[in-house]
Amino acid sequence: MTFVNGIVSAVSLSSTHSFSKINQESITLLTGLGVEGDAHSGKSVKHRSRVAVDPTQSNLRQVHLIHSELLDELKLEGFTVSAGQMGENMTTRGIDLLKLPRGTKLFLGGSAVVEVTGLRNPCNQLNDFQPGLMSAVLEHDEYGNLIRKAGIMGIVLVGGEVRAGDSIRVVLPVEPYHPLERV
Repeated sequence: MTFVNGIVSAVSLSSTHSFSKINQESITLLTGLGVEGDAHSGKSVKHRSRVAVDPTQSNLRQVHLIHSELLDELKLEGFTVSAGQMGENMTTRGIDLLKLPRGTKLFLGGSAVVEVTGLRNPCNQLNDFQPGLMSAVLEHDEYGNLIRKAGIMGIVLVGGEVRAGDSIRVVLPVEPYHPLERV
């Protein structure tokens, strides 16, 4: 199933392992690697906690996306968080990223394609950025299951330039759908 229902509202990167990323006019996605010039780009893991466990594991976290609706929600809760500040490469609007199944393809702008691999597992760096922020991006459903709201991760299938204002076309995988899990 294919539908267009979202836009890229901001793009960001950081060449260092800093928590926040700097907004850019555009970013370039590199096939199989991630965001050109970003510290998390590469075929193998770049997140320090994962490198410590096994530096040879595949990088399923090449691109981090957060829905701007989360930023709106956080603002209502008294937080001041803008695009890129929670470490995402792309901030989106109009797509419920957390409900996408694993394997969903996001067609971005004119040529780039990102495949959704899973959920971002929020870490305590959120509290270092703003006290209480980690609790604000975690909640429980009616069955007590943990809901991680800090965005999704993906890999770059097809490279290309992405900029704020670009459309996002969502293509769901073949059923049965597999829910997102932390990666």
